[in-house]
Amino acid sequence: FSSIRECLKLDPDHKECFSHYKKVKKLANQLRSLQDFSTEGKYDECVEKGNAALKTESEVPRLVHFIKSKLCYCHNKAGQVNKAIDICTEALKLFSEDVNVLCDRAEAYTASELFDDALHDYQKAANIDENSRRAHDGLKKIQKLIKQSKKRDYYKILGVKRTAGKREILKAYRKLAQKWHPDNFQEGDEKKIAEKKFIDIASAKEVLTDPEKRQKFDNGEDPLDPESQQGQGFNPFQGFNPFGHGGGPFTFKFHFS
Repeated sequence: FSSIRECLKLDPDHKECFSHYKKVKKLANQLRSLQDFSTEGKYDECVEKGNAALKTESEVPRLVHFIKSKLCYCHNKAGQVNKAIDICTEALKLFSEDVNVLCDRAEAYTASELFDDALHDYQKAANIDENSRRAHDGLKKIQKLIKQSKKRDYYKILGVKRTAGKREILKAYRKLAQKWHPDNFQEGDEKKIAEKKFIDIASAKEVLTDPEKRQKFDNGEDPLDPESQQGQGFNPFQGFNPFGHGGGPFTFKFHFS
């Protein structure tokens, strides 16, 4: 601001100087608010302020990168993963070795189940800064998730995204539990298939509606895998009623051969 103030002192009526002063002052306030919203976890406000800041300044690369890096972070934390990926990519075009932006984009890729892209970003971030705990932790996590994706994927079983809330998960679960309930099928191969699907559906609900188990799964560990849980398996029929306390239209009789 000092050079602009000097300009105004020399010529208070200098239009270009005064206009630039107003712009810089406005931008400084926007950047301060952007940083505050990001730090305080007010992600929607952060996105709104970041978009406003880009309208104020869209040419100076260093400033634009700062704004877009914050938008990348806040879109990601707000669960707007597609927008996060786009704005993170724009920020990386301005500065390709920003470790935090690479990790933010990797998190967004992970939420979108683009595991190979996430692996690439975490690997690049770790190569740039070998001391980055975030990059190395992310690398370990995504490697587990890639390995896990070749096994049972509870999100895919229920047909929901990794960002789905509990209500959406329960809705998907009830719909599938009703469809694949074994009592809906006659004896034979169809019933065996239904029994297997029903167990997977119940397992998915068990994991994804339990915050602790879901967190383990999101970190690449299957909490119902006997190998990783020292033989503690899961009985999907113990105390089970897929339709809540009010009962439902089905009786629960299972015939296993």
